[in-house]
Formats: sequence, structure tokens, C-alpha cells
Amino acid sequence: MPEGAGRELVRSFTHVAAVQNNATMDVGSARVAVRWVGAGPPVRAEIITMPHRSEDSSHHEVSLGETFPVGEETWRFADLDMASADEWKVTVRRVDENEVLDPPTGRLWKPARLRPYGELDEARLQSLEAALGVRLPPSYRDWLRRNNGAQPEVEHHIPGVPFSLLPERPLFGVHPEHPPFDLVHAQRVHRDPWLSPNWLVIANPSGGLLVISTQSSDGSVYFVHEMDLVGPPGLPASAARERKLQGVARSMGYLVGRLTPVELDDLPPAQMMPPGTFTDPRNYGDGPR
Repeated sequence: MPEGAGRELVRSFTHVAAVQNNATMDVGSARVAVRWVGAGPPVRAEIITMPHRSEDSSHHEVSLGETFPVGEETWRFADLDMASADEWKVTVRRVDENEVLDPPTGRLWKPARLRPYGELDEARLQSLEAALGVRLPPSYRDWLRRNNGAQPEVEHHIPGVPFSLLPERPLFGVHPEHPPFDLVHAQRVHRDPWLSPNWLVIANPSGGLLVISTQSSDGSVYFVHEMDLVGPPGLPASAARERKLQGVARSMGYLVGRLTPVELDDLPPAQMMPPGTFTDPRNYGDGPR
């Protein structure tokens, strides 16, 4: 009897699957994962297949539209949708006799266009920390050392977060000769009226503030909406504002990876926000309620 005769073909239970970053998708005969993607050109990805009946895995580097094996079936890299360098979704589709080759519709992330201001040596970093009165989180300190802030070439945003970094509103660095871009100056002007010294303002984009914690070593970046920058000064009101912080990136590297040059097609339709959507200034009269 020929090899394989009488053996039933293991058929996947679906013909299409969407594989998120850092996740696997079960298609029946195997699990499918994606190790990396590239916006190209050409658009490429490394797709990993892990059959259920074997401990082996197969790696396939394919361009958009090309095929790869999943067990005894053939599948196609059909689409890629990228929200950022670290957040994306790959669509794969089983190749059947009646396959319809729909054109890809996913968006490709565009790398941030930032111009660093230079580098900082250890002496200037220590002088900065002395002026701020804090020890900078290691990941942010290293980013400052290598960049000393950065100026966007064009408007940038993170899809779904209501702020815009502009050429005239960059990521702050050590620029005492130009106070609007200087970290020490920024704390007096942008932080002290609204937030406690537990936070460091690293940018004043249109729409709010970008801040990091001075009490944590993880370097996560948070957003404060401009409509929450209201009310009286003082610790009770600051605490109420700080409870509304929105996390946007777990480090400066991830922030840069999420920043996207703005095009008109990227902008959501304008919306009228009802009263009370954000913070009511009266909530700060006697602290949080």
C-alpha cells in the first residue's frame, strides 16, 4: 500500500485566521504565530506553524500574497494591519480551489520621523537630575543620553489617543538656552500647577501632557488630557488628576514605536463631547469625590 494511503487528511476547521502580535491562533491542524512583520516594500512576515501532533515547528519568511504550508494544507499571507511597530495583525487564509483573492485592506505603520537634538554625557545627566531633584528612570535616562529630546519633522500622534506632537512641541531635553524645550523649565510651567513631584512632564503636545513617574523605575509613559488640567493647586486635586492618567507606552522606545506621522486619512471624524465627559472642575473644590 502506498505511503499515506488510508490516512485521513487532517482538515483545518476554518479557512481564515487573524494572528495578533504576541499571540497564536489555532486553525485545527496546527497553531499559527507570527514572529515579526516588515512594512517593506515588500511587505514581509515570518510565520511559524506548530502542528498539534508534533513538537516541531516550521518557520516561513513570506511576502504579502505568498503561500506557506500548514500541515498538508497550503495557506496564504493575505493581509497586514499595523497600528504601530509593536502592535499589528496578520491575516492568513487557506488556499482552496475556489479561493477568492481579495486585495489587502490593512494599513501599514509609518515609522516616526523624529530628529534627536544630540547626546548628553554623564556630567550633564547628573546636573539635570540635581536640578530636577529626582533620579531618572533608567530607560528614560538612557533615551535622554542618546537623544537629548527629539523634534518631530511633522505632526505625530498615537491612534486613539487625543494628542499631537508638533515640530514646535517636541519631546523635551536639556535646553536651558531655549526654555520652551527644556525639561527643568517644563516642570515649573506644565507640572507644578497641576501634578505632584511624583511625575515628570516629558512633552507638552497639543491636547495634554506626556509624563513619566519619578517614583517608578519602569519608565512607562502616561497621557494627561488637557481637559483634566483644571481646578485648584494642591495635593488633593493633584491626586484626583493623577488617577485619570492614561498609559500609552511602557518605555520611550515603545512610545517612539507607537508614534505615527499624521495624514488626513488617519484622523477620526470630529465628535461633539457631552458635558461631563472629562473632569468637572467642581470636582476639585475640596479634593476628589
